[in-house]
Amino acid sequence: MSMVHTSESRGKRPKGGDSRHEWAFASIGCQAATRGQPARGKRGYLRRVRSIDLRSDTVTRPTPGMREAMAKADVGDDVHGEDPSVNRLQERVAALLGKQAALFFPSGTMANQAALRVHTRPGDVVIAARDAHILKYEAGAASALSGLQIKTIGREGSFSPEEVQAAIHPSDVHFAPTTLLAVENTHNAAGGRVFRREPLEGATRAARELGLALHCDGARLWNAALAQGLPPAALAAPFDTVSVCLSKGLGAPVGSLVAGSFELVTRLRRIRKMLGGGMRQAGVIAAAGLFALDHQMTRLSDDHENARRLARGLVEIGFEVEGTPETNIVIFRVAEDTAFQHEARERGVLVGRADPGRLRAVTHLDVTTADIEEALERIRLVMRRDH
Repeated sequence: MSMVHTSESRGKRPKGGDSRHEWAFASIGCQAATRGQPARGKRGYLRRVRSIDLRSDTVTRPTPGMREAMAKADVGDDVHGEDPSVNRLQERVAALLGKQAALFFPSGTMANQAALRVHTRPGDVVIAARDAHILKYEAGAASALSGLQIKTIGREGSFSPEEVQAAIHPSDVHFAPTTLLAVENTHNAAGGRVFRREPLEGATRAARELGLALHCDGARLWNAALAQGLPPAALAAPFDTVSVCLSKGLGAPVGSLVAGSFELVTRLRRIRKMLGGGMRQAGVIAAAGLFALDHQMTRLSDDHENARRLARGLVEIGFEVEGTPETNIVIFRVAEDTAFQHEARERGVLVGRADPGRLRAVTHLDVTTADIEEALERIRLVMRRDH
């Protein structure tokens, strides 16, 4: 099998290499590696292969152009609203989402939790899709920080107006008030599923008629918009607040924003400070976000195509893949998931675990089409070894 970026060294780890990637020591067509020890070929050589990291789109590294933009960023004190790069980023994202204003946060979790808090009071109920990120992957923050309960509905990241209506608690002293609908688009745990525009508008319209506030966890809203050929503002339109992430498909090292009305963003600024998210010369990282929006938005379609290519290859090998990928996430089933992850890592392919028996592979800026083909070849070798 042809190797990508390989080198050999007798008895020691090779030096140097591409600083943008991890390196693994693997045996391709020779003696298998044992746990904790690199593989050796027939003559005792170590073989180095570039790791193909499909665990998440958060593993991307800043490009040279992005690093240059960060180094040259104009900065000021953002807690005082005086960082010009942060202000430009906030204005840019607000315009992209069709909102009056936006606020820069150090993380997506903080962005979501601040938005939940701005719409609710302790004890309130938030309606969200099954396995929503705000419930499953944010460390219990909604209950710990804001005293909220999250009630889940629907399947695969979406739900109907009827399901929204059925989830509303009666106006009775015995029941917690239902005050917010939170939509995740795309839906991480459902494999990057898109909440399509027409059903989304139906569900959000029903929520509005029932008196609910509306928040969109749009960490990958850029992907959802591109997948439908729509501007992000079209998907953001029904919501009072929308969070978006810069450090996933766009490839920035850190940062999310919440967009909304002037009044809501003013309140969010206080909540951000309360949560410890006030930043000083944050223009250094805001510049990365601006660069990403300028240079790395349209290429998200490459990630979507690579995800479909990966899914087809996994099916050909014999895996059960959960549907055709709509964006950049592939969910596939493996009975011995932990063992498979270990074997794949030994051959330089890193995948994540969504749930027991469900593994996740995410395509991104640092994974090329050639990398996908190489990853599939290495996975084929894992399966041959297991059988």
